Amino acid sequence: MTSNREFDCVVIGAGVQGSFTAYQLARRNKKTLLLEQFVLPHTRGSSHGQTRIIRKAYEEDFYIRMMEECYKLWSQMEKEAGVKLYRQTGLLVMGPEKNESYQLCKNAMLKNNVPMVQLTRENFGLHIPNVSLAEGHAAFVELTAGVLYADRTLKAVQGQFQKTKRLVITAGPWTNRLLVKTGIELPLEVMKINVCYWREKVDGSYDVNQKFPCFLQIEGEKPKEHIYGLPANEYPGMVKICLHAGSPADPDQRDQQKDRSDIETLQRFVSRRFPGLVPEPAVVESCLYTVTPDNHFVLDYHPAYRNIVIGAGFSGHGFKFGPIVGQILCDLSLGEVPSFDLSPFRITRFQAKNKSSL
Repeated sequence: MTSNREFDCVVIGAGVQGSFTAYQLARRNKKTLLLEQFVLPHTRGSSHGQTRIIRKAYEEDFYIRMMEECYKLWSQMEKEAGVKLYRQTGLLVMGPEKNESYQLCKNAMLKNNVPMVQLTRENFGLHIPNVSLAEGHAAFVELTAGVLYADRTLKAVQGQFQKTKRLVITAGPWTNRLLVKTGIELPLEVMKINVCYWREKVDGSYDVNQKFPCFLQIEGEKPKEHIYGLPANEYPGMVKICLHAGSPADPDQRDQQKDRSDIETLQRFVSRRFPGLVPEPAVVESCLYTVTPDNHFVLDYHPAYRNIVIGAGFSGHGFKFGPIVGQILCDLSLGEVPSFDLSPFRITRFQAKNKSSL
């Protein structure tokens, strides 16, 4: 790269959000540089691994509306790249029947006409074998949810970007290390998540090919303690089940974080609710979340420099939004008005904690 090269836009970080942003900029004929600190592909950030859940099951209407458009954009990327990126499995959502979060999620789904089937305790076992519904809990299935193939997605998006003859090579856990140089620091906490895979006692009991769904357990042993899982797919005969929380970590020293309290919580959950799984993880990997205090994203201009656009704090649930986030960050960087209300994602909601003068 020569020193006299000029670009219309520079995107820092080549995870799913940065890659989709660069892809959208290139589609609009902007000379774009995508920078990544590690050799691709790598397992140091938040976008690696083989699978993620795609769903509309949210308490907030704005996420559901964003996902309506996202499904269309995922389909478009599949057609352009000629690669299967999404597999419909459905999403089983379980939670205490009278719990506020569970009711808000169910009611938001009904309000937005998301295809779903409400289960009763009587028919639960017929629809969802090998899972024990907790006493006092209710459940429904979101029909259009499923699995996204994460590694495959990054290769596809970056491949499409490269066809524009521009350099493709964006800074989740490292966001504040860059922003502090510009005079601000967002209230982002980096968390290390243990990604656990649990072996089937009988092969095929929870397999994606047997139409076992992804699932989300709202409220586990503690308030706001959510557990999610995906059917056996990545590793033969192993189900991915994780606590949607972790322990604070330095992204450059992630291996020094040895906390396994989340695994103990998961062991109790698996032994009680998934009797067909061995209640000891067979494989434990790790992932980094960059979490905001309210678990909503940051999609906004830098408060002091209008030429800097920030996409951060995806809080462990941002991968599925990659196509629409890329479109929004592209719109902002070009001075255009996005098609979605960005008020839930403004930096000013953290004004009291922001170290910059807003």
